[in-house]
Amino acid sequence: MTHFLTKASLAALLALCTIPATVSTAAAAGPQTSFVVEAQYHRPIRGCSPIHAVNKARDFGLRRAHVTRLSPRVVVVAGRDRRGWDRMVFANVRGCPLIRR
Repeated sequence: MTHFLTKASLAALLALCTIPATVSTAAAAGPQTSFVVEAQYHRPIRGCSPIHAVNKARDFGLRRAHVTRLSPRVVVVAGRDRRGWDRMVFANVRGCPLIRR
């Protein structure tokens, strides 16, 4: 029984000794420090991304804009403008040119 108590107290002592070491290490990288990790390989977007089409539609004045159709040729974004529901059709090529309003 004494061996068990000795081993348990030694394990508790080691656990208590390691707590201050981990806390100081975690506190060293506080909220004021921020690191930005950039990807090495950038994948080129070959076409109109849905996010870019929605942002462009919002710039044209479409509120609550969302993608309703995505095909190899077009990206259709629907939303509301001053008159009611409307949709915009963008070509699915680089730059998202507007085809139809």
